[in-house]
Amino acid sequence: MEALESFIADISNFLWTYPLAIILILGGIFLTIRIKFFQFRFFGHVLHQTVGQIFKKTEKTGTITPFQAFTSALASTAGATNIVGVPVAISLGGPGALFWMWMVALIGMATKYSEILLGLKYREKNEKNEWVGGPQYYIRKALGWKWVASAFAFFLMIELIPSTMVQSNSIATQTEGAFGWPVEITGLVMCAVIAVVVFGGIKRIGKVTDKMVPAMVLTYVGVCLYIIFVNIDQIPSVFGLIFTHAFTPISAAGGFAGAGIAQALRWGIARGLYSNEAGLGTAPIAHSAAKTDHPSRQALWGIFSVFVDTIVICSMSGLVVLVTGAWTEVGTADASNMINVAIATEFGDVFGGAFITVFLIFFVITTLGILIFYGEKQAEFLFNLKAARLMRIVYIAAVFFGAVGGLQFVWQFLDLLLAFVLLANIIPLLFLHKEIAALTDDYVIRVYKKKTKKRTVTLFVEDEMDDDEKRRAAR
Repeated sequence: MEALESFIADISNFLWTYPLAIILILGGIFLTIRIKFFQFRFFGHVLHQTVGQIFKKTEKTGTITPFQAFTSALASTAGATNIVGVPVAISLGGPGALFWMWMVALIGMATKYSEILLGLKYREKNEKNEWVGGPQYYIRKALGWKWVASAFAFFLMIELIPSTMVQSNSIATQTEGAFGWPVEITGLVMCAVIAVVVFGGIKRIGKVTDKMVPAMVLTYVGVCLYIIFVNIDQIPSVFGLIFTHAFTPISAAGGFAGAGIAQALRWGIARGLYSNEAGLGTAPIAHSAAKTDHPSRQALWGIFSVFVDTIVICSMSGLVVLVTGAWTEVGTADASNMINVAIATEFGDVFGGAFITVFLIFFVITTLGILIFYGEKQAEFLFNLKAARLMRIVYIAAVFFGAVGGLQFVWQFLDLLLAFVLLANIIPLLFLHKEIAALTDDYVIRVYKKKTKKRTVTLFVEDEMDDDEKRRAAR
């Protein structure tokens, strides 16, 4: 068993260190070029159409609101990776890792935008009259690759079992260490809470995430900004470290063992890719249920989610450990507690540990809710709604087994299964680049409003407008 686990670990490390990172980066650059640097040229428009439209009612076609789809998708990425994973990347790759994290996010915006775009175009209604979509649908309908679509759905459905277990185990161990709660009790409580959420379907998940996720993100960012403000004199030197050591080696200092350019590049890229899930194909599953009038309009939330997840949340975690000096005080072996140490410098040890633990609890609850929804949709695609309900029970049971540390050998397959999922999505995505570019151009021409000094002119292609669109344009 140990030999098998070691073999699987070696394959996973190789895939995620070289081939997958290269495919994702080059793929993101290629898609950025194909959509004519859309995420940069229209970033102001992205902000206006996302956060600027949160409180506006919509009568567009869909099951949940665009904001609920965004918070549901963000729930699967925002959490332990942003809070704990970033300090770990800095401990192994140095401050320069943060720079490469930002670079990955900038090109990852194009990848996530593209997969959500296709998810919306090829979505369909299920037996419950709810909108469903994702890579499995656009791979099958746009390319006709039925076996690849089924492979994506199968591997993701199976991968979410160990993924769910790892998430619940991280909370159980945190609460046991911080509050002394037995892992069995934590597991049972989490099962009960998750069951209440997921048995309500995507509508209930959306209602939970659109309240919890923004509150958690704003509170966490607020605490981080306070610590950064208190240590504002360190900001110039910290940014100097980030940009300098993205391209030059950094020597050991305190508990930091030192790192070369390769380590900064490797850990920054890996953490950035793992954090925002761009290219993994999970985000379109949640976004496909959104109410929208054009695939690109909803896909704008994909650009914004990468911005929030990596540029905002990950940056806050990284800057906090750098301005407080925690990155040199805590060794690599204990890097997962680095953010606790950083927060404790201003708020004390008790608050620092409790704050992170409580936040991780809420983040993981929302994460588990949407991960189980993702898994159900794969079973529904492969089989039927009855199979989806069965898998829901399997995932909830996995929450408990993960909390108590059971079936740990299954966890070894997590990264390997994730690699299969990613390849089954990113390759078809690149084959559909012409369609992605055409849909984006269509959005710019038909929907994007170009402001002039005198009035706002909506650009349409007259020949392609239906009667309703012509009446709206005339008004």
